[in-house]
Amino acid sequence: MTTPDAVASPFLREITARGQYHQCTDLAALDAAAAKGVTGYIGFDMTAPSLHVGNLTQIMLLRRLQQAGGKPIALLGGGTTRVGDPSGKDETRQLLSEEQIASNAAAIRGTFEKFLAFGNGKSDAILVDNSDWLLALNYIDFLRDVGRHLTINRMLTMDSVRLRLEREQALSFIEFNYMILQAYDFVELNRRFGCTLQMGGSDQWGNIVNGVELGRRMDGVELFGLTQPLITTASGAKMGKTAQGAVWLNADMLSPYQYWQYWRNAEDADVGRFLRVFTDLPLAEIARLEALQGAEINDAKIALANEATALLHGRDAAREAESTARATFEGGGAGASLPSIDVARADLDGLRVIDALTRAGLTASNGEAKRHIKAGAVSVNNATIADEFAALSGADIVDGVVKLSVGKKKHALIKVAS
Repeated sequence: MTTPDAVASPFLREITARGQYHQCTDLAALDAAAAKGVTGYIGFDMTAPSLHVGNLTQIMLLRRLQQAGGKPIALLGGGTTRVGDPSGKDETRQLLSEEQIASNAAAIRGTFEKFLAFGNGKSDAILVDNSDWLLALNYIDFLRDVGRHLTINRMLTMDSVRLRLEREQALSFIEFNYMILQAYDFVELNRRFGCTLQMGGSDQWGNIVNGVELGRRMDGVELFGLTQPLITTASGAKMGKTAQGAVWLNADMLSPYQYWQYWRNAEDADVGRFLRVFTDLPLAEIARLEALQGAEINDAKIALANEATALLHGRDAAREAESTARATFEGGGAGASLPSIDVARADLDGLRVIDALTRAGLTASNGEAKRHIKAGAVSVNNATIADEFAALSGADIVDGVVKLSVGKKKHALIKVAS
C-alpha cells in the first residue's frame, strides 16, 4: 500500500514535502498516473471581484502540478456561482446577478496568469468556465442522465449538508444541487480535456468523491480526488482573514505594500509552513529560515513577504514594499508605497484624527480609533496623539503628506492636494 512518504511521482513528492497533501481517493494509482503526467483541475466560484489568499492555497496546488509536468485547469464557476456552494457556510449565499458574475470573472482571470503558464503545450494551463455546459443543460434530461447516479442517502452524509441540518440552519434546494453540478463538472472536464484529477481543500472531499463516482458510473472512467489541508494561522484564524477583511489578490483591492505587510506580520509559528506553501524557495533554504531564532526570525518573515509578493505582483513591487517598510519602521519615514487617501488642502484643517484613521482604513470605526488613542497607540508623523478630539492642520503636512500610524505596524498617508 502506497503511503504519502513513499510516493514516486515528482508532483506527489513535492506537495507532500510542502505539507500540501491531506487525502486521496487512490494514492497508488494516482502516483502511477502522475508520474506520466496528469491533467488536474480546481474550481473557483466568482463570488467577488478578486480572489483572496485562501484561494491562493489552491492556485499554488495547480502551480505545483504544472511544475511537475502535469497540466492544470483553472475552472471558473460561471455556472455554479449562480447556485452557491454550501460547504463551510452557516447560511445561504446571496445570489449574484449574471452581470455581477461576468464582471467578477473578468476581474479574476488575470490572477491565474501570475502563477500558471498558459498556452497550447502539453503541460500549459487552460482556463475554462463551467457556464459553457451548465447553462445549456435541460433540467429533465439532467435529472434523468445524471441525477439517477447520485443518492439522497449519500448526499445527506456530506459535511456541507449534514452540518447545516444538524445546526437546524436552512439549506435551500438550489444549494443542495450544488454538489451534483460540481460532480458533473468533473465528468465534462474528463470528456473535453481528458482531466482525471480534481483537487481542493479538505472541506471539498465529499464533493470531489461524488465527481469520482459519477465519472465511473456514467462513463466507466477512473478519476482521482486529492485534497490538501485547510490552512489556518497558528492562532486558529482562517487563512486570508484579518480584522480589516479579506487579503485580496487584486492590486486595486489590496495594494502590493499591504499584501507584503500581511506576510511580514505572520506569526512566528507560521513562517516555515507559509514558506513551503506560498513560495517556490527550495526546501533546504526554507529549513534554514525556519530554524532562525529570536530577532532573526524577522529575516525569515521578510523572505516570506518578498517571495510571496514577487509571485503575485512582481519582484520590483516586492523590493519597493520592503524599502517602504524599512523607511517606515526603521527610519521613521513615510514610504511612498504606504496605503493613502487624498484630501484637499482646504478640507485638512479641522479634520479629526479619528475620522482620518477610519477614512484611511486603519480603524474600522471612530469608536475603535478613540480606543487606540486612549491606549497611546496612535501617532501623526511619528508623534503620539493623546487627545481623542485632536484635529489636523496645515502644520502637519510634511512634503505634501501626513503620516498616520496605529501601533508599530499599521500606517497610511494623507496625500494633501492643493
